[in-house]
Order: sequence, then structure tokens, then C-alpha cells
Amino acid sequence: MSQNAAAIIDAAVAGKTFCFQAGLHRITRPLHPKANTTLGSDRGAVLTGSVRLSTWTAISGDWVAKGALPAAYSLTGQCEDNVANICYLREQLFLNGLHLKRVNSRAAVVPGTFYADYAGNASYIGDNPLGKAVEMSKTRTAIESSATNVTVRGLTVEHFASAPQAGAVVLSPGWKVYANNIRWNHAIGAMLVNADGAVLEKNLIQYNGQLGVGQYSTVNGVIRGNLISSNNTDGFWIADWESGGVKTTWSTGGSVSGNQIKSNRGVGLWSDAYDDGRLFNRNQITGNAADGIRFEIGRNGVIDNNTVTGNGFGTGRGSGTSLWDGGGINVNTSSNVKITNNAVSGNVNGISIQSRTRGSGPWGLNVLRDVLVTTNRVTMRGGTTSTGMVQNSGSVIPAGEVVLKGNTYTLDSLSAKRFQKAGQWFTAPQWKANGQDATSTFTVG
Repeated sequence: MSQNAAAIIDAAVAGKTFCFQAGLHRITRPLHPKANTTLGSDRGAVLTGSVRLSTWTAISGDWVAKGALPAAYSLTGQCEDNVANICYLREQLFLNGLHLKRVNSRAAVVPGTFYADYAGNASYIGDNPLGKAVEMSKTRTAIESSATNVTVRGLTVEHFASAPQAGAVVLSPGWKVYANNIRWNHAIGAMLVNADGAVLEKNLIQYNGQLGVGQYSTVNGVIRGNLISSNNTDGFWIADWESGGVKTTWSTGGSVSGNQIKSNRGVGLWSDAYDDGRLFNRNQITGNAADGIRFEIGRNGVIDNNTVTGNGFGTGRGSGTSLWDGGGINVNTSSNVKITNNAVSGNVNGISIQSRTRGSGPWGLNVLRDVLVTTNRVTMRGGTTSTGMVQNSGSVIPAGEVVLKGNTYTLDSLSAKRFQKAGQWFTAPQWKANGQDATSTFTVG
């Protein structure tokens, strides 16, 4: 493939295979493959959405390059820093491959940062760029098309200036996207949108600005065997906006399985808003700043055989340690959810079941009903870590709608109050006496 990849792909008929040669390919507009097309490389091809900034002027201790920015624009996105409120801006700068942090004024520019003056079409950095490579992400999307059954394999996709909630690679029905390295894009690395039957498999999806993987309005999509780590590099809200590892919404069936989801600045794996019949299994979910797994206002979910360790210790806006703030696994106002055979240890909390007032949706009133927590191995030691149920006054959990049984708990002490129900704390013996986890095992270790 030449540097004019988009034009070559546009001119081709359906069903072609395009092989990218080794090296850097600058993509100045999105690639739109036709049905049954393959885009791939066996030689380490890199698709970049960035442009080189090479003309710099020193001004009062900073360096400025002019002419590369777009006109000022407005987008949405909730930022961790909701005062500066700049996470949604799409352009990123890289100095010799190092991601520079965006600041909101020229006065704030120091080494390791940049400021984009859209009115003056000027980019300021605090490091001397002479003799160094400075790249600015500019093209919004690498690959997107409504065509079916496209294959994308063996590519590195980086430095695309995707808008919040949008992907650098956007999958459609029947796509197979595997063995790629999708990294350092502004918003979402890979996004499944109306992508029925699509498979995202065995990719490295790392260091993207908002979220590793997103999925919307998809039937039987499969997200399998990926390494999804260190995403949300551009400062989106950690506790409660779609930042972190994986987020799926309005999707039916399908699975997220066998992935390593680690060290993301947000929720590790999040189902939010009317997912139906989703399976989350055999994932290793470690060290994410918010919940390990969050299943929110959905139904018919199965959370099975996951290892969930060291999640929920973010300290930013909205973070906390109560069951309201979440835990290793968090089920929020959902129905018919089974949490089985998971290993949950060392998280801010164990398993948090939340009944909140969440209004109505396509299935009627959103309520917490029919939640089964069984055969899990939950370790809770120190601090205020706990497992149990919390509820709003307007969303009281009816008796019998949450069942905990056959679990194994490892605690620091049988006299430690590690269990909660509706604001009341319990030791392990008190918890069993209250009718919870009657067939479960409690040990000290």
C-alpha cells in the first residue's frame, strides 16, 4: 500500500485484500473498506493519524508551532478535572513518542505539557523540540465503514484524534479485528457500533485517551482474548463516565471473555444502559481505578469465572470506599443477574449490590431484582471493605430478590464487620444469623 491508502481502497471493488508494507503510513482521512475486504500487515505496518510539527519558534521560554490546529470546536465529555474541562479536545501531542499532557493556558505550560491556542492556531510546548520528533494527532478515525465482514489484522493504529465516545477503529456487522496494536488514540481504541456478530480478538488495546473498547447497539458481539490496559490517558472522569477498560451499552447477547483488563483509569469492565443477556467470563481484571466489573441498569447478565483483584482505589472526583462507590463486582439496579465462580480479592469492596432510583427505560421501571451471588471466592481484609446491599429510600429491595449462598469468604477476622445490608453492618456470624449466606463458608486468613 502507498501513502494514498484511502483513495486506493475507495477505488477497489469488494472482497479485496490490502497488505500494508512495513513502516509508517499517514492516514489523512478514514479508510472505508467495502464488504469482505481485508486490511492487514505481516510486516509491522503503522497507521498514524498524526502530522509532524517541524517549524518551531522559541518565545519566552516556550516553543510554538503555528498552522496545524483546526478551528475551535465544541464537543462533550466529562473530565476528571471539571474546572479546566479540557479532556474532550481531540488533538494530542507526542514528543519523541512521549505523550504530552494538555493544559488549559499558556501560563500553565511546563516541560511535559502542551497548550493548544485554537484562536491563534498555535501549539505551545515546554520542551525544546530541536532535533526531536513532535507529532500531533489530527485525523479523526483510522478505519470505519458500514460494509459487512471486513477483516483488520496485524496493524498498529495510533495517534488518531477521535472525538469522545468515538473509536479509532469502528467495527460493523461481521467484522473480525484481531492481532492489532491499537494505542495512543484520543478517545476509544476500538468501537463496535451496530456491529452484530463482530469479533474483536487478541489485540493490544492500550494508552487510549478515554476508553480501550466500547460497544453500542450490537447483537452477539464478541470481545475476546485482548489485553486492554492503561487507558484513559487524557483525563476523563474516572469514577462515573465511560473511561477505563471496556464499556458496553444497549447490546444483546454476546460476550466479553478471556481478556486481561488492567491498570485502566476508570471501570475495568462496564455494562451500562440496557444490555440484555451479556456474558462476562474468564477475564482477569486487575488494578483498575474504579469498579472491576460494573453491571448497571441491564438484565439477564452472567458474571462468571472472572479474577477480579485490586480494583477501586482511585482517589479522584466521586471516588470513595463505601458500597455506594462500588467494589470488585458491582451490580446496580439490574435484574436476573448471576454472579458465579469468581475470585474477588483485594478490591476496595468485595461484591456491591446497589438498588438506586434510576427512572424507567425500554423494559419499564428500572429495578433491582433476581440477583444470585453464589460459589464465589471473596477475600476482604482491612479498611472498610465489605460485601452486601445498599438501597435508596425509594428503591427498597424486596425480600428474596438478592440471594447469596455457597460462597467462600476469607476475612481478617470473624469479628470484623465486613458485611452490610441497607446501612447496617454485620460480622460474619451476624450476617448468617440475618439470613444471608447461610450455606457459605467464612475463614480467617
